[in-house]
Amino acid sequence: MTDYRPSLRDRVVIVTGASRGLGREMALELAASGCKVAICGSADTPELRATASDAEAFAGGSILVHIADVADPAACDGLVAATLVRFGRIDVLINNAGRGMRLISETFNTVPTKFWEAKPDDWRAIIDANLNGAFYMARAVAPHMVAQGFGKIINISTSDQTMVRRGYSPYGPSKAALEAASRVWAQDLEGTGVDVNAYLPGGAADTDLLPPSGVRRGADGNLLPSSIMRRAIGWLCSDASNGQTGGRYIARLWDDALPATEAAAASRSPQVERPAIM
Repeated sequence: MTDYRPSLRDRVVIVTGASRGLGREMALELAASGCKVAICGSADTPELRATASDAEAFAGGSILVHIADVADPAACDGLVAATLVRFGRIDVLINNAGRGMRLISETFNTVPTKFWEAKPDDWRAIIDANLNGAFYMARAVAPHMVAQGFGKIINISTSDQTMVRRGYSPYGPSKAALEAASRVWAQDLEGTGVDVNAYLPGGAADTDLLPPSGVRRGADGNLLPSSIMRRAIGWLCSDASNGQTGGRYIARLWDDALPATEAAAASRSPQVERPAIM
C-alpha cells in the first residue's frame, strides 16, 4: 500500500479561519505531516496564536501567521503575497473561514429565524465570509497554481440537509453556492494540474458555530468532534489525490482502517449532473 504522506513534506498550505474549530484541526494535522502552513485569522487573537504555537511544535519555523479578513479582497491578496514571500509557492488553499447563524440569532437552532427577520448587514456578512471570501482567495491563488502546473483548492462545506434546512438562511444557501462554485471552478481549471474539491464533516461539528449550551447537538441529535476533519485532509492535500477534482468528500465516511484509495472512494459523494439538494 502506497503511503501518500511523504508527498506532504514541505507542501505549502494556506488555511483560512485557522484560529479554532475545523481550521485549527486541519492546520495542526498538516503541520504534523510536514507541511509549511500559512495560518490565517481575521483578528490577532489568543486562539490564533495558540494554533500557531501548537503548529510550530510540529513544523518548527515552517508556520506563517497572517491576519486577514477574507471578506476583503485586498486582504486576501495580501495573504497570498505574504505566503509567496515566505515560502516561494502555494500548493494548497483550504477555504475554511466562515461565519454561522449565530450572527443572525443565538437561538437559530431551537427557534428558527425566518429569512426576512435577518438584518441585511448580518446576511451580507455571512455571504461575504462564506462565499465571497472563498472566491477572493481562490481568485488570488489560481494564477500562481496554474503557472506552476499544480495546486489544490479545498472548500469547506456543510451537509446537504443544512443547505436547505429551515432557519439556516443564509448560512445553508451560502454553502450551497460554494459547492456550486467548486464544480464550476473545477471545470475552469481542468487540464491545468489544479484540483478543486469540497470537504465537510458530515454532520454538526463541535465548533463555535453552535450556540453555547449544556447539550450541544446537531439537528440529527449527534455532534461530531472538530478533529474529524483531520481524517481526509492529508490525502486531499497529497499527490495521492492528484486529478481528483469536482468532488465532495465527507470526513465522517472516511475510514482510517481502509487503504487511502478505498477510504477516499467511500467518502466521496456520488456525482450528479445537477446538485441534488432540493
